Amino acid sequence: MWTLKVVGLGAVAVSLSVELLRLFIHFRAKRAINKVLFFPSEVTCVEHFFSPLSTHSCLCPLPHGVETSFSRLLHYILSASSSLNVCVFSFSEVNLSRALLLLHSRGITIRVLTDRDYSAINGTQIGVLRKAGICVRCDRTSVHMHHKFAVVDERLLITGSLNWTQTAVQRNKENILITEDPELVQPFVKEFQRLWLNNNPTQLN
Repeated sequence: MWTLKVVGLGAVAVSLSVELLRLFIHFRAKRAINKVLFFPSEVTCVEHFFSPLSTHSCLCPLPHGVETSFSRLLHYILSASSSLNVCVFSFSEVNLSRALLLLHSRGITIRVLTDRDYSAINGTQIGVLRKAGICVRCDRTSVHMHHKFAVVDERLLITGSLNWTQTAVQRNKENILITEDPELVQPFVKEFQRLWLNNNPTQLN
């Protein structure tokens, strides 16, 4: 009799464990970030990202308090708590540069890898980042470094067709995928590290 009760209780315990595991996996999956953003983005005021007090005091003529693809992109970039690795072909968008400068001022480790030819075009923010002390490397190969991705805290991937330029943000038809899926994030973590090491300016060709 006791044996049957023990077996029965064991079966109930196993059943409950399986159900709890299923609920945990479902909860984790539901919480994981998987977003798609499309551009061009509506032009709105984004000063509240850089100065919280500006939410009520900014007098610029742009719409305020409107959520857009660009504001969501800034939100995810500024969510970095330890590191941000950026690998982008062209970087001239001022507010994205301001976001990196703000993270740098908070002590976040920032690394930027960009294309050598496009690092010197008019309006590029690469010089601004370097002047602030952010570590920037340029691809030294003969082909274009055409990637457009960023990895936040080695857990969140931002990738797609969008160059970090005002034209791409405000005029082009572009897309961005934002995900925490480790199977997608980790290959980009490894690729960034590979490119970063391969383009160490202290190493001879």
